[in-house]
Amino acid sequence: MNAMRLADNTLYVLIVACEAAFWMVLFSGLAARYLLRWDRISWLLLWCVPLTDFALLVFTVMDLNNGATVTFAHGLATAYVGFTVAFGSTMIRWADQRFAYRYGGGPPPSLPPTHGWAVVWYEIKLWGLCILAICIIYILLIAMIGFVGAPGRTEALNIWFRIPQGTVLLWFIFGPLWSMVFFKRAPSNT
Repeated sequence: MNAMRLADNTLYVLIVACEAAFWMVLFSGLAARYLLRWDRISWLLLWCVPLTDFALLVFTVMDLNNGATVTFAHGLATAYVGFTVAFGSTMIRWADQRFAYRYGGGPPPSLPPTHGWAVVWYEIKLWGLCILAICIIYILLIAMIGFVGAPGRTEALNIWFRIPQGTVLLWFIFGPLWSMVFFKRAPSNT
């Protein structure tokens, strides 16, 4: 029984390790670019950022291939991959702008809009990325269920078809809808 619990917890540990690896590889790539001025090494490291998602997928498939019963952790792995794939380029751009400004003499980082319709459009774009992440999650879930091929072993994934729906709804309420309801007009220059 302890071995089973250890195996269940291992996937959670791998998810956290992949998240840490994502940020370590990203910041290493940016440090190589702006602090050490190693452009080729920087590009290599930044191209390795998506490998953390791929590594988590490989670990998950290996676990399932070894006959593991699907747990909540397997669904969480699909959610992690879905959101990092959808939001990865946005996070990399955000970090790159700050590193460039702080260590590379670049322009100040762009900030999200604070007034007017630009805020609404910004929130709609983020919500669109959330929808993209959910689509990726669903594709991975369906692939995982098909890979396992035994409905009794994949029951724990059923909740992962509902959690993203709530995420999309809450994101819409506290993103685009919130910005429309509490719309702030752009300050006038008069």
